[in-house]
Amino acid sequence: QVQLVESGGGLVQAGGSLRLSCAAAGRTFSTYTMGWFRHAPGKEREFVAAISRSGLSTAYADSVKSRFTISRDNAKNTVYLQMNTLKPEDTAVYYCAADRQPGWAPRYRTKDEYDYWGQGTQVTVSS
Repeated sequence: QVQLVESGGGLVQAGGSLRLSCAAAGRTFSTYTMGWFRHAPGKEREFVAAISRSGLSTAYADSVKSRFTISRDNAKNTVYLQMNTLKPEDTAVYYCAADRQPGWAPRYRTKDEYDYWGQGTQVTVSS
């Protein structure tokens, strides 16, 4: 089992940047595919980005591609989401999640495939 704690959210103006972190407690962090999702009011929780266990493979939602970068440091048990050129429509609660199934597959886009979730961190982008 792994416990996830997100940090780094806040209020930023459109065009600005934020870096989210997700710290994992547990000795098996490197065995999890990690994902970021977001949940805006009135919308479904949606996929943002995912990274493979080694960090060599990544995937992004079309809406954030070229603006957001996911990375991980397995030595620090942490996954990051660098968010640049933020837009008001990026406003949401951002969650990190861990998938314990082996392999890298398109299931990383599906929230139901993830086994563990953090509590979320609020990101608000003002226009």
